[in-house]
Amino acid sequence: MKTWSPAAMLFGLGYAFAGIVFAIPTTHSQFWRLAAWGVSGALLTAHVLYERFRLQNPPLTAALHVGLGSAIGGFGIAVGANVHSMLAAVPSRNLAMLKLSLAIWPVVTGLPAFLVALGMSAVLTRKKS
Repeated sequence: MKTWSPAAMLFGLGYAFAGIVFAIPTTHSQFWRLAAWGVSGALLTAHVLYERFRLQNPPLTAALHVGLGSAIGGFGIAVGANVHSMLAAVPSRNLAMLKLSLAIWPVVTGLPAFLVALGMSAVLTRKKS
């Protein structure tokens, strides 16, 4: 089973882009946070559909690729938070947590995405047959 997918990298960059760019506005932050969740949900759905129908990957492989893409996005967001803390005028008191986020966020984002994608793939397999 092939575990690497160029699509996972592209979708992962999309997740990271949405997470970072939608955090920039300082007004109406709840709206922008929800918008980032919506964009991420649309990306996840598009990635599952791409893996299952365009690439015709089996459910487990598709879910692994989607989980990997999400983990890449989580890592990108953690990198963005670390860079932001270095560039901020006020030094962060949570440097240890920021460094830890580089390992935690890929797991926190990748595992649920894998499980959701596996469920979506199973439903799509049932509908297809």
